Amino acid sequence: MNAALPEPSAEEAAHSAQLAEVIRHEIATTGPISFARFMERCLYTPGLGYYSAGRLKFGKAGDFITAPELGPLFARCVAGATAPALRACGDDAVWFELGGGSGAFARDCLLELQTRNALPRRYWLLEPSADLRERQRERLRSSLPAEVFARCVWLDRPPQHPWSGVLFANEVLDALPITRFTVRDGEVFEEHVETTANGAFARTDRPADPLVAGAVRHLQRHLGREFEAGYRSEVLPQLPWWLEAIAGEQTRGAALFVDYGYVRREFYLPERRDGTLLCHYRHRAHADPFILPGLQDITASVDFTALAEAGIGAGFELAAYMFQSEFLMASGLDAAFTAAYEATTDEAARYALAQQVKRLTLPGEMGERFQAMLFARDLGVEEVFASLLPADRSTRL
Repeated sequence: MNAALPEPSAEEAAHSAQLAEVIRHEIATTGPISFARFMERCLYTPGLGYYSAGRLKFGKAGDFITAPELGPLFARCVAGATAPALRACGDDAVWFELGGGSGAFARDCLLELQTRNALPRRYWLLEPSADLRERQRERLRSSLPAEVFARCVWLDRPPQHPWSGVLFANEVLDALPITRFTVRDGEVFEEHVETTANGAFARTDRPADPLVAGAVRHLQRHLGREFEAGYRSEVLPQLPWWLEAIAGEQTRGAALFVDYGYVRREFYLPERRDGTLLCHYRHRAHADPFILPGLQDITASVDFTALAEAGIGAGFELAAYMFQSEFLMASGLDAAFTAAYEATTDEAARYALAQQVKRLTLPGEMGERFQAMLFARDLGVEEVFASLLPADRSTRL
């Protein structure tokens, strides 16, 4: 294992070895598997994958900290920005959160929506992890008024019937299983995973199928250049179908995605020759996805140009795109901070609030590494999202 990483406990090591053996068996049965399949198995294998097992992932005791874990300001701003969309959708409006993490965002968002008299009829959480689902349920039951908690519903799959309201995904896209590709002699190859003689996982490249090759050719046409020999990166050819599956039944409302990433021309810079793949284990970031299966997060940055293409292709209007710092400031971060600061006289709490703002907004922290993209369907964008439009950077796409 990477010497810079903490050693897992004996129980964690056994868990990881069990998942590794499941993946090795699949490779032995079918031959090398695509990296996307390998990532899917590492993250989502029932009972064993990183997001499907019970290990703590979020916060100081986990592997990384998301914006909602820093404190309530992020959720309050998101609630403030989207409350007009909920009101525009009427009494039957719902809030649909993908993932949900520890439940911190849902708690703070619902409390803020309650103060704004904009509570949705239902708050849906789509959570693949049974353990996380129970943690969310207990957290929300204990921290929300009973009549607000009663609006929370956990889903096993995206809604299969028409609905209206707000779709929200924070750090979800970066965890979708990505396709890794490389180019040699003008031909596109897809990265696969095989096992070595000693059972370790290793990379091998195979000629790309038409879907992957077509996705890479689309990138090259849009960028106006060929990828140089040996260039390796990621692409999400399934993104349009994924978005259609998640939001295809949304007849009216907004969809907000917040994640780390780049516009396409920055994502595929010539100097970024090995893509954006990153792993997180106990707050250490590294680039080896083949160790600690089931114990570490595996992610890749988001191509926000691809997200815009997928959203428009699914029938949404692109309402706004901007850095997270700009989104939060346009959504009332100053007022939320001031209200929270004045509501306490505890100097430690005030200091924590200031640190929260810094983490959320400074360029070297989350402020510009994270970006927000807002879509609308059957809404008057200029009226509903008037406060956000001055900060729109869609021309960068």
